[in-house]
Amino acid sequence: MLSEKAVKSRPPYRIGIGLAIGVLSWLLPYVGVNSTLLPALLQKIAPAQKVQIIAEVATIGMIVAAIANVVFGVLSDRTRSRHGRRTPWIIIGSIGSAICFWLITITTSIPMLLVIWGVYQAALNAVVGPLLAILSDLVPKKYKGTIASFYGIANSVANPLGTIVASQFLTKINMGIWTMIAIQLVLGFLCVAVIHEPGNKDDKVEPLHGYQLIEAFIFPVHGQLRDFYLSLFGKLLIVAAHYIIVGYQLYIFMDYMKLSSGEAASSLSIMSTILMFTGMFFAAISGPIADKIGSIKKMMVIASVGFGIGVLMPFFDPQPWTMFAYAVIGGSCYGIYNSIDQALNVSVLPSKKAAAKDLGILNLANTIGQILGPIVASVVITQMGYHLIFMAAFIMCVIGGVLFQMIRKVA
Repeated sequence: MLSEKAVKSRPPYRIGIGLAIGVLSWLLPYVGVNSTLLPALLQKIAPAQKVQIIAEVATIGMIVAAIANVVFGVLSDRTRSRHGRRTPWIIIGSIGSAICFWLITITTSIPMLLVIWGVYQAALNAVVGPLLAILSDLVPKKYKGTIASFYGIANSVANPLGTIVASQFLTKINMGIWTMIAIQLVLGFLCVAVIHEPGNKDDKVEPLHGYQLIEAFIFPVHGQLRDFYLSLFGKLLIVAAHYIIVGYQLYIFMDYMKLSSGEAASSLSIMSTILMFTGMFFAAISGPIADKIGSIKKMMVIASVGFGIGVLMPFFDPQPWTMFAYAVIGGSCYGIYNSIDQALNVSVLPSKKAAAKDLGILNLANTIGQILGPIVASVVITQMGYHLIFMAAFIMCVIGGVLFQMIRKVA
């Protein structure tokens, strides 16, 4: 039987496993629907307007996510229940997301689809913000890199696996979305069961009055803010660069590389498999290495620039092999980024008391980046064609790396 001291000296792996399941619960369905099934649906019901509609979907999602991320962060910070602060919101968000996916399968109206997507983004962020805060709530500082690597591994797996799963349903779109509903619900409930957040219903909640109420819902204005905002904008650029490619990957294969639907589906599966395994491997090793050498910032810079090199590969040749090369180089570097991203987030927080709200704001970089990427891609494609989206993504990655290098608080 291990002593209490021995238990405390070990990383809380159960929390890490729960976080990984939680990431899979929302990110795998999101990527599957957003990057593959929704574009396939639009190809079917509105082929002439598909690029513009994807940009509209992204814009609506960005606006809703920007508000919902902060609101649910504040609400979870102030929630008191026998299941803790974060668990109730993860459950509510998982159920709400599943309902929105089901509604997508029964509508052919583009305006209604946009409304449903906006509601979905709100439900999605009820999961994302509170889930991120668990890393701050329950994990000691010396193990944050190691436990964050679980988050990174799941992130590296969920992105390509969402595409792999969804690409199997390009001719059975509704069946694919129903599959995503099942994943969202099963893994969402499993996540909170594994984490088993302690209850806090007896904790006091300080009432908010006047400026305190306003401050609770706005970007932080007190504490060490420089590093916080450098991290925020660095992350925004890296994630947006990633989703410039992910958001249009189906169309890159079909319209830029001139593949048939069947060839595109096959190439998507190959690319996504490479992304999954390279990302998973480097995410698994990067967190513990960062803890050991104490150099989160340097690894973030290397990951950012390396990922930029990966996304630039298809610029040179409109052939599938360049997307596979992107998957090898970019997948490895994005795995490093995913592994230590959340450890960096926790390290630059201005206030522990507002952890979920401030993490929610930092997570806006992920949420808005996922949406901003397709918007940038749409503008570039419309004005200049597919060719230059890869150069745009490269430039964003380099600037992101420079911003990470400017952070002072984190080694």
